[in-house]
Amino acid sequence: MLKLDRVSKVYKVGAFGGTELHAVGEASFEVLPGQIVALIGESGSGKSTIGRMILRLSPITSGTITFEGVDITTFRRRGLKEYYRRVQGVFQDPFSSFNPIFKVDRAFATVRGEFFPETSRAEFGGKLAAALESVALNPRDVLGKYPHQLSGGQLQRLLVARALLLDIRCLVADEIISMLDASTRVDVLNLLGDLRSRGLGIVFITHDLSLGHYISDQTVILRGGVVVEMGPTERVFAHPQHEYTRMLLASVPQLHARWGSADDHVVASP
Repeated sequence: MLKLDRVSKVYKVGAFGGTELHAVGEASFEVLPGQIVALIGESGSGKSTIGRMILRLSPITSGTITFEGVDITTFRRRGLKEYYRRVQGVFQDPFSSFNPIFKVDRAFATVRGEFFPETSRAEFGGKLAAALESVALNPRDVLGKYPHQLSGGQLQRLLVARALLLDIRCLVADEIISMLDASTRVDVLNLLGDLRSRGLGIVFITHDLSLGHYISDQTVILRGGVVVEMGPTERVFAHPQHEYTRMLLASVPQLHARWGSADDHVVASP
């Protein structure tokens, strides 16, 4: 459904653009319907840049990204609008996606005006209610509210519901739970799992290995903009081949041990 073939991104930096910053170098992977692909790496590894290129928010420097066999760089105006009916993104800070002086309903009104101009208010209201209920939100609890009156988890679910209004086939989820508390994280992760069961392809961008392991089918490990390892999640985590992947896994805190315990080989000072 979605395929990246040797995609690179180079930024011109410096006072006169005389220096090149290689953010992504020849990244290749694909996303199938009903599959979650986790892009995992440290800050600056290029994972969010890849998400932005998939969403056409940042142009690629070289390589190709195809959606259902069509190069996405060929989309213009109507074609790009149709692309956004099928591919949408949800980002890290849900509060930044809503204007604090307007009720959250405005975000859905914008979708209606842009994509459903001929749909009656009643018909669109039915579609909206169905989208909200599909992400476990009661329309009466969230509509008519200002962003500050809702939790981060509710706002993230609203953003997913907004995407579902467009009958999307692929969702780019960029660090969407990093600002949520632990209990809400599981709810949002389980929501992504439910969307996968409906046939959506999901690009799950995270720096947290445990979250990627919990939810993804395929894992792509990035370092310095380069894919150093990828494959089925269980294999990557159980039998990592690259030393960087092994280092990342070794650095994950273990719930069965406390800092300073004997298992950590820490010797107390006299």
